[in-house]
Amino acid sequence: MAGQSSRLYSKGRVLGYERAKRAQNPNTSLIQVEGVQTTKDAQFYLGKRIAYVYRAQREVNGSKVRVIWGRIARTHGSNGVVKARFRKNLPPKVFGASVRIMLYPSNI
Repeated sequence: MAGQSSRLYSKGRVLGYERAKRAQNPNTSLIQVEGVQTTKDAQFYLGKRIAYVYRAQREVNGSKVRVIWGRIARTHGSNGVVKARFRKNLPPKVFGASVRIMLYPSNI
């Protein structure tokens, strides 16, 4: 597979929490999907599972890698940003970090 990527996920970036002018809502995170600029393109990612993968100090079951899973709920604005809910709210230190958007469940 010369030149072809075998990645089974798209990359995304955590922008922050959903917010109003003053209050922010940590239950919902805003994610910018790489290469998505319009609401129409973002429609494809709705319902997809999303993973924030990180390394921790302590080993659990022989691995220091941990994951917080979530799901993309809906679009946000007109520039391809999406709202996602995670099982545990993402901590604020991950703002700007990258996440993996899995290409399943698929409807194509």
